[in-house]
Amino acid sequence: MKEVEVVFPAKFNPTDKDIIAACEKALRARPGAVISHEVRKRSLDARGGDIKFRYRVNVALRGMEPIEPYKLAEFKDVHDAEPVIIVGCGPAGLFAALKLVQLGLKPIVLERGKDVHQRKFDMAKLSREQKVNPNSNYCFGEGGAGTFSDGKLYTRSTKKGDIREILHLFVHFGADPSILIESHAHIGSDKLPRVIENMRNCVIEHGGEVHFNSHVVDFVRSGDKWDAVVEEVNLPDGDSSGRKIYSAKNIILATGHSARDIYELFNAKGWTIEPKGFALGVRVEHPQSLINNIQYHGKYQPYLPTAEYSLVAQVDGRGVFSFCMCPGGILVPAATSEGEMVLNGMSNSARNSKWANAGVVVQVNPEDVPEYAEHGPLQVLRFQQDVERKLFANSNSIMAPAQRMEDFCRGIVSKDLPETSYKPGAYPAPLHELLPPFVATRLQKAFPEFNKKMRGYYTNKALLLAVESRTSSPVRIPRDKETLQHVSLPGIYPCGEGAGYAGGIVSSAMDGINCAVKIFSENNQ
Repeated sequence: MKEVEVVFPAKFNPTDKDIIAACEKALRARPGAVISHEVRKRSLDARGGDIKFRYRVNVALRGMEPIEPYKLAEFKDVHDAEPVIIVGCGPAGLFAALKLVQLGLKPIVLERGKDVHQRKFDMAKLSREQKVNPNSNYCFGEGGAGTFSDGKLYTRSTKKGDIREILHLFVHFGADPSILIESHAHIGSDKLPRVIENMRNCVIEHGGEVHFNSHVVDFVRSGDKWDAVVEEVNLPDGDSSGRKIYSAKNIILATGHSARDIYELFNAKGWTIEPKGFALGVRVEHPQSLINNIQYHGKYQPYLPTAEYSLVAQVDGRGVFSFCMCPGGILVPAATSEGEMVLNGMSNSARNSKWANAGVVVQVNPEDVPEYAEHGPLQVLRFQQDVERKLFANSNSIMAPAQRMEDFCRGIVSKDLPETSYKPGAYPAPLHELLPPFVATRLQKAFPEFNKKMRGYYTNKALLLAVESRTSSPVRIPRDKETLQHVSLPGIYPCGEGAGYAGGIVSSAMDGINCAVKIFSENNQ
């Protein structure tokens, strides 16, 4: 194979014939020399005067072996196969389940939340009535936190495995094939639920099990197996119907970065966990037209993708960076318990709202919060909780404390606020005082720095809302590098964001696949 880069104007949508002709021209080959091709990546180049798309293409010429199309492994009948318990139905758990079915093992998925469609009612209730369902919200439920935060598939790193498997599985279950090549692919919060439902149905049809409203509250070693102790939740009367026990030799623990009860359980049992750094800050909301104008140098046209950005700076020895950027998106409440103020962003596939939002966050390491050291492995978690509670207590509601960007940097409470996409509403507040001082001062220095990279970004048209705090897990559940099992609990496989080994949909899914493969290998030694 040969790899070729070809370029087309952004307003031109090339056919396969156009791409092949461009590749032959780039290789100075005769027409008809390319016998097969595969577009590996498409990226937008808005530098300079001409806005264009760059295509990275693998080609095979006459005399070479043709490029074989990517083929997914078949799904097997696992009704009577060896069971593997998976705790959590986010990307790590769901892709682990799919991989187990392909390998011939039976996944039993235990998810504390509701199915992907029922979750929407609880999220709507949170926005309208400020009532948090601790088991069904923007973080908990089928599909995990990524389902309703745009379905971003940005990770292109291959160091943990071949991500093509993940992208092709998404397409197999209904995602747009464009995600296979887009450098900043996303599915959209409006389309991802159907894809996830198709994945779940595949697992069940082939003999796997998926149990919703099943909150795992304990793990007990029983001979050579583990018992996962489950309480049924989300029942009509709000009560529990008692406990159930599911048993298996192996458990994939894929609970997500907000399942604090799992960390509390491990800590109470004296099982090894560690404090871990994370990032904390604000959601920044600009008019999308402003971001379009900046990124396209005033040349935005409707045929161009809604503009996004990625910013990073080093400030006083810590990274400050944009996170989970949602072009054409909205802000949503992401608390998982009463008394918390937590924000997240989401956007639908069209990315057509009039706002752009992104988290802008500061790296927080355990040494930054020495006053919490007495909490041991829960040190950073306790800090995270206290910040969320403080922001909530300022108004005793999930209305967001907010401040215009320049006002924040100058230490001035905003007299008024621009319109926001955040449905529960926002109110003027001194974020420069409410945020931890080492976070606030770094943000105040970072925003003017970002303006050097994006002229016009630093403006009072931008609104800061707090707090963005669920960037990653503040706890790591350590595991052996080779076996992927917990360092002192054989048969327990800490996995994904909740264990501290992934960040985002693709890397979490890859980690789930890797854990499934390790279990299969252990079973077949």
